[in-house]
Amino acid sequence: MGTEEFITMNKKQFFLGLILASFIGALIAVGGIKLFEEAPVESEAVTVENTSASFTSMVDDANFTVPDGLNFVYAAEVTTPTVVHIQSNFNQEKGSSYGNSMEDLFRDFFGNRSPNQERTPQYGRGFGSGVIISADGYIVTNNHVIDDADEVQVTLENNRKYVAEVIGTDPTTDVALIKVKAKGLPFVNYGDSDALRVGEWVLAVGNPFAQGSQYDLTSTVTAGIVSAKARSINIIGGTYGIESFIQTDAAVNPGNSGGALVNLRGELIGINTAIASPNRSYAGYSFAVPSTLVRKVVADLKEYGVVQRALLGVNINNVTEEVAEEKGLDEVSGVVIAGVGDKSAAAEAGLKPGDVVTHINNTKVRDVPELQELVARNRPGDDIKVTFVRDTRQKTVTATLRNTQGDTQLVNYSASRSFDGAYFVEASADLLEKLDLEHGVRISKVTEGKWKNQGVPEGFVITHVNKRAVSDVDEVLSALKKREGGNLIEGVDQKGTEKYYAIGW
Repeated sequence: MGTEEFITMNKKQFFLGLILASFIGALIAVGGIKLFEEAPVESEAVTVENTSASFTSMVDDANFTVPDGLNFVYAAEVTTPTVVHIQSNFNQEKGSSYGNSMEDLFRDFFGNRSPNQERTPQYGRGFGSGVIISADGYIVTNNHVIDDADEVQVTLENNRKYVAEVIGTDPTTDVALIKVKAKGLPFVNYGDSDALRVGEWVLAVGNPFAQGSQYDLTSTVTAGIVSAKARSINIIGGTYGIESFIQTDAAVNPGNSGGALVNLRGELIGINTAIASPNRSYAGYSFAVPSTLVRKVVADLKEYGVVQRALLGVNINNVTEEVAEEKGLDEVSGVVIAGVGDKSAAAEAGLKPGDVVTHINNTKVRDVPELQELVARNRPGDDIKVTFVRDTRQKTVTATLRNTQGDTQLVNYSASRSFDGAYFVEASADLLEKLDLEHGVRISKVTEGKWKNQGVPEGFVITHVNKRAVSDVDEVLSALKKREGGNLIEGVDQKGTEKYYAIGW
């Protein structure tokens, strides 16, 4: 890519235009610009009301045929009413952060923090797009468009405005699900991104700026072709980040994050997420999360409030020419296993380092992003068929996928119990054994409040609250509610690293 930069206009990566450098360049948001100001933002009046018209999906699979010749009109007409403008409003106090040393933590815990600690209110806005996926108001967008927002406002293509509820977010795929209280909304049908072919025409549809803004771009439609699939550009990061983008040359610019990538049938085949550019604007490449992955994430967020992440439990690399020759492969394609986790799905299925995975559920695997996407479409407890080559011989085994805690249980966020934005569930015996703990309670979700402000990660296992050992959710809640003021939280993260947090000081 030369000197080009992959950018995702993430509001966390901006402060008055400051760009956070990635290993290949500056990370900016394709949408979701966040500008901090000294005074409160004057928000527009928000009217919450239902649309009077009734709409349905506009594609009839049985009767639809693409018009003769290259014609984008149909896809544009059925898609633009389903793509909305999203404004994320921020009103958060940013105080001085606690030090990382144990001395700082215990000074705060025992009440020696200065009572006059200065806290400065900061305000901001973020902008992006979203796609209506059901008549009752469910909307898909990018996580970086609405992440950390205190209020999410949605403006439809007909300029009606709503305050949206955040149903759930998934930073590992940069997908989020929100909902407005409305009925009879126009919505887009899911398409099959697996069936998408390189060279196929697509449209990128966005709603970057609402009516009354500086630019008033309530709808943007651009055309391009698919130039690659399963593309990784290393912008999401994290241990469990999934990047298997659809790459196109459809023009996408700031404010288009979360918008729709559709085929000529007007079907959703991706959520526009990032662009590659040397100058913070479109310069030839844009990237979208494929609809097959979006659909699975949305289903999890609707049902559980959190994504059910399934893992095979392997460290993997792309096949090189040397590996292909050594293994007797016909082509330089596939994924070689570099390591297998203890008691992982891969270990239980008999996979070993050196095995080359060529297919998942009979679907060809060409590289690491493809394998990650194919596995991520499943839930813990699901069985998948793994076809691999060992000693020049091809074999197929069945692997039962595990969750991030090493077992097959599903996380039911709605059944968790919470305190100030943190949700708690019992830690499984497998998880405690994996982390070498005798007791503890797992944090299943962190949504808001003091826990999120202090950076407590999801999956963190609490072992002590205010120096008292805890073994179940009742003990955690009792200890938290009993103490007036702050609480000292001790435990380990998913990697087994001991950490301490001072909550509520």
